[in-house]
Amino acid sequence: MKFSNTYLFYPVNKALELSIANTIARLGDALADVAAPDTSVTAADNFLYTRGNYEQHRFSSNVLDSAREALEANLTDEYREQAPLAWAEARNSLGNILAAQGQQLRDVELYEKAIQCFNNALEVFNQEESPLDWAATQNNLGTAKQALGRQLDNAKLLKESSDAYTSALLVWSRKETPEEWASAMHQLGATFHTYGRFLKGNRTFQKSVVAYKNAIAEFDADNNAFELAATHNNCGAVLHHLAESEENAERLEEAIRSYETALTVCMEQQLPIHLAVLCRVNKSTARSVLAELTKDASLTDEVADEFELIIECFPHALQPLCLKHCEEQISKAKCPGTVD
Repeated sequence: MKFSNTYLFYPVNKALELSIANTIARLGDALADVAAPDTSVTAADNFLYTRGNYEQHRFSSNVLDSAREALEANLTDEYREQAPLAWAEARNSLGNILAAQGQQLRDVELYEKAIQCFNNALEVFNQEESPLDWAATQNNLGTAKQALGRQLDNAKLLKESSDAYTSALLVWSRKETPEEWASAMHQLGATFHTYGRFLKGNRTFQKSVVAYKNAIAEFDADNNAFELAATHNNCGAVLHHLAESEENAERLEEAIRSYETALTVCMEQQLPIHLAVLCRVNKSTARSVLAELTKDASLTDEVADEFELIIECFPHALQPLCLKHCEEQISKAKCPGTVD
């Protein structure tokens, strides 16, 4: 079936940041100069946290080529024989950097090379002798396969991504490694959501909701404001699609509450304004579906007014395609049947 358009947030990829930082530390000042982000641009970035799993926040994307070349030059067979654990760690770093380039260029081959790097690292790391490194590598593998699976609409890759995250969660626990556990739960929820769109039935969507709610239980607004907002928003999106699949008004109302919570966190914690706007767009889209499902004409009018208000009050914070979506929703509300 055709699901509503929803806007997702992507958490900071701390493994990628660590990979770049470790490479800079190994190679010194020359790479550090290339890695410095461009701070001269003052315009708000309305795509921040929406580009995908490998969006750069801490470093300039210009560092990726240099870091990749440096790592590839050092990853010799001799190095593997002399220091297998360090070699595997470097393969992990290279995998993250290749995957970041894959996302940047939408290059399938780079993603595949990244996945091979993680598999190479898993030939050295194992669950019994190096459990934390093994779990981190499984998590990285899951993230790369999720990103590539989403780009290619490939259900097999998404299934493999969920398997990798599940493997990581065999080691990471809420008690011992709460941050890693919650992050993996969030990403597992994201994978199940995307994977569920390819499957008949709603079981995988339901798994996504459970994973997101697990992550929500660990995050708090004071210490994990963005992560909490992102998880509520993304949980709202899968509830939204689950409700459409079930034609379930109560589920839509639950999605709306999840979007509302995400919006509240964004506003109270002063996150970038475009994130709050996207939460509001998601919420209004869900209310539009609810109005159509319940044949509530007054709610339909409210939704049209809300989208008009979003366009009027936040033109500076709307992504172009999001603006188009809002305009289409207004047309749909005012002239039912005119928008597919």
